[in-house]
Amino acid sequence: MNTRKSSTILYFIAILIVLIILPFVVRDIQFQHVLIMIMLFATLSQAWNILGGYAGQVSFGHACFFGIGAYGSLALLNNWGLTPWAGMLIGGIVSVGLAILIGFPVFKLKGHYFAISTLAIAEVIRELFSSWKWVDGTIGLDAPVLEPSFYHLMFYKTKVPYHFTVLGFFVAMTLITYWIERSRMGYYFRAIKQSPDAAEGIGVNTPRYKLYALMISAFFTAICGSVYAQYILHIEPSTVMSVDISIKIVLVAVLGGAGTIWGPLLGAMILIPLSEYSRIWLGGTGMGIDLIIFGALILLISIFQPAGIVGMLRRFTQKNEE
Repeated sequence: MNTRKSSTILYFIAILIVLIILPFVVRDIQFQHVLIMIMLFATLSQAWNILGGYAGQVSFGHACFFGIGAYGSLALLNNWGLTPWAGMLIGGIVSVGLAILIGFPVFKLKGHYFAISTLAIAEVIRELFSSWKWVDGTIGLDAPVLEPSFYHLMFYKTKVPYHFTVLGFFVAMTLITYWIERSRMGYYFRAIKQSPDAAEGIGVNTPRYKLYALMISAFFTAICGSVYAQYILHIEPSTVMSVDISIKIVLVAVLGGAGTIWGPLLGAMILIPLSEYSRIWLGGTGMGIDLIIFGALILLISIFQPAGIVGMLRRFTQKNEE
């Protein structure tokens, strides 16, 4: 086992231990909420990272997969009485189906044309849900009041079960990304990111592997949407399918370091507390201060260190070694 691989595993174990202990050490409800949101967006950005960070296909439309997952959970619970876990799986499968459906046409586009097309598709999906009576359109859905349990994925007096649910998905997504990064698929993704033509030249089926990246990314984004719906217990298209969700997912990954294992977590540790606490301190939506800070951070990172926080840390480490 090489030094870099062993260090990654040790860091991961240390972070995991801290995340397991924290909800029992810090009992403040708001802190626990912020911690849950950090892990949720770290998971979301890690899912986006497979497509945007490793395969180089920058999508601004992941809110549609997030929203499908959210509606898959609550709509099926409300209308058919299905456990949220079943709704979560169905939402993930539907998102994969949508990814396949839109993948073939949008991957013919390149660069900013691809990014704009994903944004447009997400807006179309949002409008469809806004006028769909089965999911109560723009009014949205409220979760029914059920007995608190993991089966119903509902808890009213404590956030700790939500914490460990989100932690489980965060760990799973990180391990999957770690495996992909070191697999043949991961090498193909990076080859496509560097040069699709060169990747084709060495025998990589670029349309197929782009589609694989989108399918994996869509599935886990939908899973996160389902967990989020069960956590806040009310959803509507303007919130779970908003452009803000898509942008925040991208910003977290880019700030931390797209195309890296630790980037999404580092980005979430900075951006999510800024977003949550600015709303608390300033009231309402934070008067847009969080978005101003997001923009400033991304601007600084883009100018001085495009590789994000992970790139800055690597640069600092290399200087110290020299």
